[in-house]
Amino acid sequence: MPMPHRTFAQLAKRRLVGKEGRERVREVNALLAELPDYRNGPYADLRKSLLAELDETRIRASAVHRDSIAVRREGAAQVALVGPPNVGKSSVLQALSEIQIRTGDYAFTTLRPVPALTRIGGVPVQLVEIPGLIAGANEDRGGGRALLGVLRSADAIVYCARAAADPAELRVVMDEVAAAGIDAPSCIAATRADEAPADAVAAIAAAFPEHRVIEVSVLDERALDRFRDEVWRLTGLIRVRLRTNGATDEEPLALHPPATVVDVADLVHHDLAEACAGARVWGPSARFDGQRVGRDHLVADLDTVEILR
Repeated sequence: MPMPHRTFAQLAKRRLVGKEGRERVREVNALLAELPDYRNGPYADLRKSLLAELDETRIRASAVHRDSIAVRREGAAQVALVGPPNVGKSSVLQALSEIQIRTGDYAFTTLRPVPALTRIGGVPVQLVEIPGLIAGANEDRGGGRALLGVLRSADAIVYCARAAADPAELRVVMDEVAAAGIDAPSCIAATRADEAPADAVAAIAAAFPEHRVIEVSVLDERALDRFRDEVWRLTGLIRVRLRTNGATDEEPLALHPPATVVDVADLVHHDLAEACAGARVWGPSARFDGQRVGRDHLVADLDTVEILR
């Protein structure tokens, strides 16, 4: 009996993460070979999607990207790490993901945007390190125009500043982002907090009262967990797990609120949304575990939903 189509779709998504060029083509072909050869229904839709992915990957591989620094979006949301040069963005990115980056205690160690995936509550979120922005970025100093162009597509921004640094350094970066007309949910990460004086983070918070300030140390796992929680808050997404035949999926779905039961079903497959008669719900949006609700019931973060037909 073939693997459930929804499980196969999740598996395919995981197997393609981080792969490009020939490696991605090989993986797509392997997935196509594993798909049941149905002409209609969800498996046919999956085949069509994978074939389109194959074509798109080949087009990207044949294109010339000498001057492009565009970042391919992956995961449920894209969050940019932005700040002056040499504030520890690379170290934070490396601590939160499996990527290996050259780091150094000098400016401009990173010259191009670096994307990496991290998982927050089971949901893949793409973090993108933007090389250090300097005064005059909007006039293309330090290649600023291209970097700001990458920043425009981000769903949220984490401004990074050394906890012990002069807050004026970060103000320069924020002014350049604002001058570019970029407005996204944001917070401030006070990096290397373990090396800073006791009152350093309070000074940053006082300088930027309109922002939440998170202390970050790559040596403190609890601080990194708080950072992950703040990144998730910035995305504005909610997590919903699916329950089928008494078993709950390990990986949640990510949705933009307000989201209903039928929105959850539609994210799985359009046919399931059309057939949806309601759901049973466990979690914050339910009055009691297993409550039966209608199609228009609003789901909440960390709900578990069993779609009924």
